[in-house]
Amino acid sequence: MTDDQLDGPGEGVGRVLGTADATPLTFWTAVAPGSYLQLDDVVVTRRELPDREPVTIAGVVTQVRARHEGAQFDSDVFAIADGTLPAQVQEAAEVTTTRVDPEFYVPPTPGAVVHRAEGDARARALHFDRMERRIPMGMGRDGVPVYLNADFLDGTRGAHVSISGISGVATKTSFATFLLYSVFRSGVLGGDAVNAKALIFNVKGEDLLFLDHPNSRLDDPTRAAYAKLGLDAGAFPDVRVYAPPRVGDSSGTPDVSSRLTGVDSFYWTLSEFCADRLLPYVFADADDERQQYTMVVHSVAAHLARYAQPADGGVSIDGVRLGSYADLVDHVVDQLNDDETRGEWAGSAVGLGTVNAFARRLIGSKKDLGRLIRGDLATRRPHSINTAESAQVTVVDLHNLPDRAQRFVVGVTLKSEFERKEKAGTAKPLLFVVLDELNKYAPREGSSPIKEVLLDIAERGRSLGVILVGAQQTASEVERRIVTNSAIRVVGRLDPAEASRPEYGFLPPAQRQRALLAKPGTMFVNQPDIPVPLCLEFPFPAWATRVSEAGRAPSETLRSITQAADPFAVVGSGSSDDDIPF
Repeated sequence: MTDDQLDGPGEGVGRVLGTADATPLTFWTAVAPGSYLQLDDVVVTRRELPDREPVTIAGVVTQVRARHEGAQFDSDVFAIADGTLPAQVQEAAEVTTTRVDPEFYVPPTPGAVVHRAEGDARARALHFDRMERRIPMGMGRDGVPVYLNADFLDGTRGAHVSISGISGVATKTSFATFLLYSVFRSGVLGGDAVNAKALIFNVKGEDLLFLDHPNSRLDDPTRAAYAKLGLDAGAFPDVRVYAPPRVGDSSGTPDVSSRLTGVDSFYWTLSEFCADRLLPYVFADADDERQQYTMVVHSVAAHLARYAQPADGGVSIDGVRLGSYADLVDHVVDQLNDDETRGEWAGSAVGLGTVNAFARRLIGSKKDLGRLIRGDLATRRPHSINTAESAQVTVVDLHNLPDRAQRFVVGVTLKSEFERKEKAGTAKPLLFVVLDELNKYAPREGSSPIKEVLLDIAERGRSLGVILVGAQQTASEVERRIVTNSAIRVVGRLDPAEASRPEYGFLPPAQRQRALLAKPGTMFVNQPDIPVPLCLEFPFPAWATRVSEAGRAPSETLRSITQAADPFAVVGSGSSDDDIPF
């Protein structure tokens, strides 16, 4: 069988170059006149061997160049263009090998025909044929679907996703939500998809509060793109939104402006704060762990857990009833300032300066956390973030909270969810956690309660079915163990200085340069069983990403959990009459 009789891999586009070294792992191909190769094209060639079956060598184009053959000086280009100097334009493409079948590593023969891989040949070249469960991620440069191996996402052989790129340009959150949509709607999870959950923290604007609303800008070409990926274009069908209470609002109205239906307030009661020892999450900055007053934090937290008793929504400590977080802080500070009680609360070996440093930080938290830790709202009212009792997708809105409060919510919520999964002891159902600004919560330097929880998820979450989808502008500033434990690494548009960091060593040089130019929607995805990161474009979101795009929401999403428990309850002072069920 000759090279021209390869079994339907696609059109011949050139021959293996004979003027550059060809190795089993990389080689150059001369592009035939009238043909072309672009970056990310998939090609295949064959090497005939004596007394053995032929070896098929497939790869991805990772560099392309063109030159004048016959030119000696830079100025010759003008003479050649005028036709006064004979020369020939020759293009060549560098190919990085992705698959050798059978695995007999020999270089391709110079002059061997190189074909553009299509159909089954393309699937074999990119190892898609070995993926028992394939998650569509988007379209390759050739307009054909690109897949993710579900085994490296759901914990079967690996877990966790790390997404890096410039804020506002790299579309990190958009890709994370599209990946979730594809996981839930592609059928790859089988019957487990019904019970699988997603927890999404919304940290910027109110863009993620409309995942259950169809996108009014959805057009026929976008629907066709979804259909090509085997997906129906639509909104997430089952979404629950949680938001913090408004500042100074004694009724606990959710603090959102663009969405007034289907939103619940989340908060913690004073009793929960004390009993669950949540005080360390008030001091959740990485800098805090380097201070000596962390000893005081844990001592005070233990004292509150031991002596605080529930009392009409608030707590009672040593016969003193406390009805708000501010009251609790003031009481703790008073006890620490009293020479007789200081040792009992902070420990006898702690100096006064350390106690005062703790007290100053604690007093500073009153303004930030007062609306989240409550003693004035009914304890029976649903107020906890619990994905097991929520919708398939739970969105926790943080954008109106100051930084300290955001850290508190993220830390406590992840702690409670991870502990719940630990108690369950099984990986199913899966829980996907989407967290942007990961470098803020798990920085490379220092330690904090949130960072410890995230490290726990990164290192043990796979066995418990907790999958972290982390996004950050700079992977170089995220804790190494979290990035290292991410089986899937995704890169969008990068800053030039960031692209030079060793954390992006998995990108070939040409892709590092291209990451500086990538347009929104273009991502480079690296997964363990494909040697070269794949460039893809994912389709425009079929769900609303802002209020101006929001179509009409399904009727079942219009009521909050509070209204579901009490159909006559109206949540939110700004609700319209349509929210009243009669």
